[in-house]
Amino acid sequence: MIKIPFYDEMPRGRKYAIAGSITAALAAVIVFAIILRPKPATSPLPVVEIEPVGTSDVNVYSEFVGHIRAHQFVEIRARVEGYLEKMFFEEGTYITRGQPLFIIDRKVYSAKVEKAKAQLNKAKAYALKAKRDLDRIHPLYEQNAASQLDLDNAEAAYESAKAEELVAQADLTQAELTLSYTTVSSPISGYISERSADIGTLVGPSGKSLLATVVKSDTVLVDFSMTALDYLKSKDRNVNFGHRDGTGRPDSYITVTLADGSTYPYRGVVDFASPQVDPNTGTFSVRAEMPNPDNILLPGEFTKVKVLMDVRNDAIKIPGKAIEIEKGGAYIYVVRPDSTVERRFVETGPELGNDIIIERGLAAGEDIVVEGYHKLHHGMKVRPTIAQRDTIG
Repeated sequence: MIKIPFYDEMPRGRKYAIAGSITAALAAVIVFAIILRPKPATSPLPVVEIEPVGTSDVNVYSEFVGHIRAHQFVEIRARVEGYLEKMFFEEGTYITRGQPLFIIDRKVYSAKVEKAKAQLNKAKAYALKAKRDLDRIHPLYEQNAASQLDLDNAEAAYESAKAEELVAQADLTQAELTLSYTTVSSPISGYISERSADIGTLVGPSGKSLLATVVKSDTVLVDFSMTALDYLKSKDRNVNFGHRDGTGRPDSYITVTLADGSTYPYRGVVDFASPQVDPNTGTFSVRAEMPNPDNILLPGEFTKVKVLMDVRNDAIKIPGKAIEIEKGGAYIYVVRPDSTVERRFVETGPELGNDIIIERGLAAGEDIVVEGYHKLHHGMKVRPTIAQRDTIG
C-alpha cells in the first residue's frame, strides 16, 4: 500500500475533506467529459429529383429503309422496224403526253397504205358489180327467166365481194396503224432520259427497240419492308395502315430523310400493305405515295423512312433514364406521399426519342425518381426535389 507523506498524521476529519474534494473533482471531470463528448453524426436523407407522372396523346413511329421509285416509268420502244430519222426533244427535259419524240423511216409503210387503199377500191368495185348483177337477176328470177341456181350464184358472188371489201378495209386500217407507229410519241407526261439509239440506227423488233424512257416523278412511291413482328405489335393500332376501311381512323403517313440528313417537307400516305409475308425474308411489302413537286426525290435512291405506326391516347410517358433493367424486368422508383421510395416493376412500350411509354404498372399523378435512384433501395426515406423540365429529356 502506497503511503502519502503526512496523510497518516492528518486528523480523520481532514482526511475525509480531502477525499471528498478529490471525489468531487473526479465527478466534475466525468460530467464535463460527457457534456463535451462529440455527438455521433446522423446521416442525411438522400436527395433525389422527381417528376410527376402525367398523360398525353402521343404518336408512335418506327424507322425502316425505303426505296424510292417513280409513280410511272415508261420505256419508249419502236413498234415497227426502220431507220431512225429524227428526234424532237432535248434529253433530260420535261415532255407532255402525246408529244412526238422520234420519226422512223416512213417510205415502206406509206407504200403499204397506198397499196391497201388500192385493194380496198378494187374490192369495192367488185362488190358494186356483184350488187348490180344480183339486182338484175331478181326480176328475171321472178319472171322465171332465170333459174334458182343463177340467183344463188349471184347472191353468193355479192356476199363474197362484200367480205373482200371488209378484208381490204381491215388491211387498210392495219397499214395506217402501222404507219402511225413510225411517229413515236410519249404516252405520259414526265422527264425523258437520254436517247438509247442514235439517228440512222436500225430500230424495231429485229433491231434496237428501246429508244428512251419517260419518268413521271411529280409523285413518287416509297417501298419498304416490315417484319411479321412489326405487324403483330401494331395489329391493334389506332391508324389506318394501308387499307381504307371506312373506320374513320387517321391514315398512317411517312416522312423521309434526305441525303444531307434533313427531313423532306412533304408527308406520304401509306396506301398499300401486302396481305402476306415473304417466306424467304420474313417480311411483307409496304408502299406509300408521296408528292414530289420539286423533283427533290430521285427514283432509285434509298432513304430512311419514318412511319406512323400508332396513335396512343392518354398514354403514360416517362424519361428513359428513370428506368432500370435487370433479369426480372424493368423497374422504376416511385416516391410515396410520406417520402418513402417504392421499387416497382413496370411493363414498357415503344420508345419515343428519350422517353418510353409505360403500358402497365404506373398511374397518372404518381411521382417517379428521375435522378439519384442509383443510391436507393426499397422502403428508404428520401428528400425529393422537383426536377427541372430541361433535365427530364
